[in-house]
Amino acid sequence: MGHGHDHLHDHSHATAAGDDLPEALDLSIPTAELSSSDASRRRFLLGAGLLGAGAAASVLAQPGAAEAAGLPHTHDPVGGGTAKGGFRWLAGDHHIHTQYSSDGQYRVLDQALKGHAYGLDWLVITDHGSATHAKIGVDKVNPDIVKTRSELPGLLTFQGLEWNIPAAEHATVFVHPGRNEVDVLKRFENAYDGSLLPATNTAAQNEAMAIAGIQFLGEQVRKRKIDGALFFANHPARRGIDSPHEIRNWRDADPTVAVGFEGAPGHQAAGIPAPNGRGGARGYYDNNPSAASFPGYPLESYRTWGGFDWMTATVGGLWDSLLAEGKAWWITVNSDSHVNYLDQTGRGPDSNFDANGKYNDPVYTGTVNTSAGDFWPGYYGRTNVGASSFSYKAVMDGLRAGRIWVDHGRLIKNLDARVRVTGDRRDHTGTPLGGVLQVKRGTSTELVLDIDLQDVPNWAGFVAALKRVDVIVGTVTGPVADKDTYTTPNTRVVKSFEVSRTSGRVSFTYQLGRLDKPFYLRVRGTDGNRTQPGLLGSSVDPYGPQLDVVGAADPWGDLWFYTNPIWVLPR
Repeated sequence: MGHGHDHLHDHSHATAAGDDLPEALDLSIPTAELSSSDASRRRFLLGAGLLGAGAAASVLAQPGAAEAAGLPHTHDPVGGGTAKGGFRWLAGDHHIHTQYSSDGQYRVLDQALKGHAYGLDWLVITDHGSATHAKIGVDKVNPDIVKTRSELPGLLTFQGLEWNIPAAEHATVFVHPGRNEVDVLKRFENAYDGSLLPATNTAAQNEAMAIAGIQFLGEQVRKRKIDGALFFANHPARRGIDSPHEIRNWRDADPTVAVGFEGAPGHQAAGIPAPNGRGGARGYYDNNPSAASFPGYPLESYRTWGGFDWMTATVGGLWDSLLAEGKAWWITVNSDSHVNYLDQTGRGPDSNFDANGKYNDPVYTGTVNTSAGDFWPGYYGRTNVGASSFSYKAVMDGLRAGRIWVDHGRLIKNLDARVRVTGDRRDHTGTPLGGVLQVKRGTSTELVLDIDLQDVPNWAGFVAALKRVDVIVGTVTGPVADKDTYTTPNTRVVKSFEVSRTSGRVSFTYQLGRLDKPFYLRVRGTDGNRTQPGLLGSSVDPYGPQLDVVGAADPWGDLWFYTNPIWVLPR
């Protein structure tokens, strides 16, 4: 049972990288505490892109690189976000459509203004890849994005697109702003979008094109055409066509680009029951297997669980099978906003999308749209990124490093999770989300978790109440023999903390024992309204999310948060 108390921030300079790491390279040490020569060395390394960004191909194969990705924390009072644990936690959404999508309707500025008003610090415009978009859309949307950056300097607005992954579902692809952002995105889409490839391609040829597309993005970074590119697979279990081996192959194609998938899809308003809403499935997860689906997936994978994708929601499932390999693979949430619930606008009349690559600006209709399946960006789901500053690069670095926790309906206000050597109470001690703590075998470690409970109403008008927090631990077993593996046998909920407080901060410490084999952990929490034993049984997950029922899936009545993992490895 955890009890809330005031928490003193902890600092440590001997963290995952070991005691012998040069101070200039140990990004857990604030620059202000370095000697002038070490500070100068660090600035050079950071400026050259040689420190702090890349994630390792495997935390087992190259833990040093993963440490560099997971460890930096500096203090920066400038910009948006909430300071906690030495980071600025910046809320964002990487999956948003506009009038430049064949099934969208809003201006870029409409989505950005609403997203910023609903609390977002960053967002990505991701109009659909298609023949029309590839031909003119990438160019046409850019001035609107540039204008939005100027109009809303307090919001980081990225340009991206929704990629039709060859042989698979969709993905967010986006790049760091710069003079080549349009050129790189346009060349990428024209060469690698699945909708533009020959219909005669075999599945194997298309899977190879997906890998080549991810590698192309990495090459553009290495050639310094752009300062960064990221890929997140969208709604991965929705149609069953993202097979486990494809997901592994995307990540392995370039782990600095392909870094994760949606832990929960957008389109959450689609679950609002009739007559007040669409009365459908959260995320539009109302599908059944097709000829293109991976035959191993169970029928339960085609539905959401507490609003989350089956790949994430199943303890010991597909996501955990990747983490147990030591693969850095992160989860996010977002809106997938196309047309928004309770909005009163429609597409501009006399639009010719095929000719113009966009719809005319939306017009007021006076009719309240209760059948739309989407929420405005920031209204319901948040991807919270631990950034070193308020900047495009810092957001991309935080995403790449896995310093991410996600929630629905503003379930909690903020979160700081760290693993540290037991009893080490120095300031900011420990390894944060996405990081790797390396200690000698036999060393005792502990999870320290601080959660600021919600005290302001969410956009549905109520203050969400956290009722339970679960700690999930899995053994790291290394690479799998079969790339279509989607379970791992040694991951389970090891501890649940009941939350009785309704305001302030709750802090939990969980003893992880003496290190005898490598492991990872992750954390989730719930309002406790809907739970059931997980798909792999109550001994693995006694109080997991419930299977969402089409037509009776009010997204506001079933709220969860999830963190990304932390690894503990012997050195």
